[in-house]
Amino acid sequence: METETEAAAARRAKESLELAFQMSQILDTGLDRHTLSLLMALCDRGANPEALAALVRELSSAAPPTSAAASSTVSNGAAGPASAIAPTFSSGLRRP
Repeated sequence: METETEAAAARRAKESLELAFQMSQILDTGLDRHTLSLLMALCDRGANPEALAALVRELSSAAPPTSAAASSTVSNGAAGPASAIAPTFSSGLRRP
């Protein structure tokens, strides 16, 4: 019986994440599912959502160009300083 409850809880969590991701896409946040799920987990553990939003905004404005630009540099064989910098988040948050 516990497995049914656990399965229902997992299904609800997945549905909640999907809904939050769809809203994130509509709002053009640039957050991928993984980053969004981490932020949601932090909120579930008591983190202040407004503080997290401010942190994401700050990090996204300070983030280097997306990894697509860096990978094209690497594929051309001209590895410069920009190619050695990884994005802050796996989503490669866009600048506002």
